[in-house]
Amino acid sequence: MKFTENDIRQIENKGLTLAKVQSQVELFETGVPFVNLSSAATIDNGIVRCSEAEKADYINYFEAKRNTISISKFVPASGAATRMFKTLFKFIEEYLPETETINSFINRNKGLDLSLFFVGIEKLPFYELVLEQLKVFYPDYKSFSDDKQKLLFVKTMLDEDKMNYGFYPKGLLPFHEYKDHLATAFVEHLFEAALYASTNNIAILHFTISERHKNSFDHEFQRVHKIVERKTNTKFHISFSYQKESTDTIAVTPDNDFFREEDGQLMFRPSGHGALLENLSQLDADVIFIKNIDNVVVYKYENEVAEYKKMLAGMLLENQHQVFDYLNLLENEEVSEKDISEIAEFLVNRLYVVFNIEFHKYATKYQIEYLVEKLNRPIRICGMVKNEGEPGGGPFWVKEESGQISLQIVESAQIDHESKAQMEILKNATHFNPVDLVCGIKNYKGEVFDLQKFVDPTTAFITMKTSAGKELKALELPGLWNGSMARWNTIFVEVPLITFNPVKTVADLLKPTHQIK
Repeated sequence: MKFTENDIRQIENKGLTLAKVQSQVELFETGVPFVNLSSAATIDNGIVRCSEAEKADYINYFEAKRNTISISKFVPASGAATRMFKTLFKFIEEYLPETETINSFINRNKGLDLSLFFVGIEKLPFYELVLEQLKVFYPDYKSFSDDKQKLLFVKTMLDEDKMNYGFYPKGLLPFHEYKDHLATAFVEHLFEAALYASTNNIAILHFTISERHKNSFDHEFQRVHKIVERKTNTKFHISFSYQKESTDTIAVTPDNDFFREEDGQLMFRPSGHGALLENLSQLDADVIFIKNIDNVVVYKYENEVAEYKKMLAGMLLENQHQVFDYLNLLENEEVSEKDISEIAEFLVNRLYVVFNIEFHKYATKYQIEYLVEKLNRPIRICGMVKNEGEPGGGPFWVKEESGQISLQIVESAQIDHESKAQMEILKNATHFNPVDLVCGIKNYKGEVFDLQKFVDPTTAFITMKTSAGKELKALELPGLWNGSMARWNTIFVEVPLITFNPVKTVADLLKPTHQIK
């Protein structure tokens, strides 16, 4: 496959290089290897379970340092609400009111989500809002049958010429209904940040969003910030960034030829949340909390959630403090055998680093180099929730081609489902990843690491998509908390299910953590 002059111009205009695009094409041709699971990470085998006393100690450690460090909260928030309403879009498209009832449609499609939606419809945070609009668009709706009223309710909510909720970014949909107001997920993140991600009564939050929604987010912040500041006694500094075009990846046909748009241009696609590594690396903070936009709770649960965030942050700060002390020692002083042994023990027992079995044979100079290389990395503490059958990645010990074994968050799509041995390991997984991270991206000299140096490029994903009815292969970069952080020092910690409350479908808003009654 040869690039034309127009192709090269298009590539350069996106901020990409020819070499980068060629390496993407090569990945399509060679395929992305499956990860090689060594075992599931479990309690006392890669996952830490804190006692109540340890939890209290970590919280106290964090609180003692909190006002002397810089903290930021990083919230991936570019997701549209479309997928939340997938079941309802299907209902609008396929329901045949002339020939079937809604119940028969639900039975025909095994539509549990749809059934939950209609049973709990009055408990939805936006029920009254939609009802008001329903009266505007269909003034005589009360005269219709119950099934027709339900269909019109859904159409009012989702039709493009009406409320168009499917177009909204998830962060700006009403998620929670309080006595006198509705709260979006965006607003709940502000309240939550005041509890654990603020220093000296200032909270700094960074949201990655779709550029077309920037004005809407600005408007929402202007609408609520004075109220939230008054209620939390916290000032908020908010910033936004977008997924950069230079992180897009090329699309190819199923036969690995260039997939071209109708005008002959190469097709590029956004490359998934791994692209946000660039956005993350722009932050200048000592501690960064990462949490998805839809993982929020109503106010009465926020303090409990905040406790576990502080626990994770305390663990980060304590381990990071020790790492920095050791790095200064290794750089500046005569290092004894006892020091080397102590540092190696810390890496193995606290940071779960698997050592080269030849380490003890190395000359002292090479032992020191090895320890520095293992210590001087970004660090992340990742909350892990007991597996309750929720979709998502999980914590595993992974063996690389080099033989190196390390803790990784692995998605199901990265695992070879044809391999009995790999599926057996997957079956034994006890925990999953709720995307609950606390990160340290600065080194012991206070400089931000070049995060690209710690990515495992072989952990990209290839997925099948369609465009204008034609099949194509798309490439996603290594996921932000998957391969993009593969070379970080990693500690997995058990956290309770209360910390994980994503809204994947509209019916999730009916769960207790999203209801005030």
